[in-house]
Amino acid sequence: MILRMYSWNVNGFRAVLGKGFRDWLDRAAPDVLGLQEVKAEEDQVGGDRLFDGYHCYWNAARSKKGYSGTACYSRPEPLAVHRGLPDARFQGEGRVIRLEFEKFHFFNIYFPNGQMSQDRLDFKMGFYDAFLEHAQELRREKPIVVCGDFNTAHREIDLKNPKANEKTSGFLPIERAWLDRFVAHGYVDTFRHCHGDVEDAYSWWTYRFGARSRNVGWRIDYFFVSEELRGAVRDAWIDADVPGSDHCPVGLALELP
Repeated sequence: MILRMYSWNVNGFRAVLGKGFRDWLDRAAPDVLGLQEVKAEEDQVGGDRLFDGYHCYWNAARSKKGYSGTACYSRPEPLAVHRGLPDARFQGEGRVIRLEFEKFHFFNIYFPNGQMSQDRLDFKMGFYDAFLEHAQELRREKPIVVCGDFNTAHREIDLKNPKANEKTSGFLPIERAWLDRFVAHGYVDTFRHCHGDVEDAYSWWTYRFGARSRNVGWRIDYFFVSEELRGAVRDAWIDADVPGSDHCPVGLALELP
């Protein structure tokens, strides 16, 4: 059985619905879809009445309406659905949905952005650590798949202008070091696993300066799997030509017994 999974920071679900989202969903036909930055609540968009054949799960931000938020659409019904991280400090912004399937845990996460202030950078780094601790605990039971907007480019190859962004949150040494640590704990960047050091592969472009048309971007949207699933990875990709958001969808194909 091959599961096709997608992740997409839509930067406003209601907005992307008017920009061809339904047509994209029909073409892509994901088995599991994780959306980030939905900026809406389920009852504002129709929830599980919106797309036939999908179970629907939302985690809207409670601390600030119209902010952040995540959603999952899944053809297979999960065994359980969990929202948020166990650490109360990182609840309320709607950043995490976890679907538990028979063979793995599926995390859909909108990781914080640290550019606003030192406090938000500290919040981001604490969130990273809380997620990794939680994932490692769950991993004792079954493998981990995690997708979403990590808000950090890992290596110089993952953004167009690394030198110019060395002091910008999203490419700070402390953020990149956390991704190093994440990989060292046995998590596989599936795109690099499948495509090696291919260049100019990005998933986010600022709306300014015609960045997308010039492909001046960052790769900050990922699918990682825990090492136990490395052999199940059949493909991973970036659909850079899909419009509708400042991010594009990224995908993963897993073959499971």
